[in-house]
Amino acid sequence: MPRHEALNYVEFPARDLTATKAFFSQVFGWTFIDYGADYTSFSNQGLDGGFYQSKQCSLPSNGAALLVFYSRNLEESLQKVVSAGGKIVKPIFSFPGGRRFHFVEPSGNEFAVWSNLEP
Repeated sequence: MPRHEALNYVEFPARDLTATKAFFSQVFGWTFIDYGADYTSFSNQGLDGGFYQSKQCSLPSNGAALLVFYSRNLEESLQKVVSAGGKIVKPIFSFPGGRRFHFVEPSGNEFAVWSNLEP
């Protein structure tokens, strides 16, 4: 059951829904439910959400929020992102409390992956 006044759902634009679904399925094991040709949803990923057909993309440099995945093995996650066609836009770097990298998925949306563990 959703928690009162807690974040519950997030939606992202997608230039190519098919490529975006394939990317997240391959890298993170997501499954999707399509609602027509222009919308697909995901769930059980920490925050439920969906992708809608759009020419736009979500980039923090344009003021969009950055969603960040957690990984127990940052290097392995980076390789999975690259193997699935993601583009690394910020290689692994350290910050107080951990390390992370940023990537862009096939529809142009930027995400990050972090770990609090050293390699």
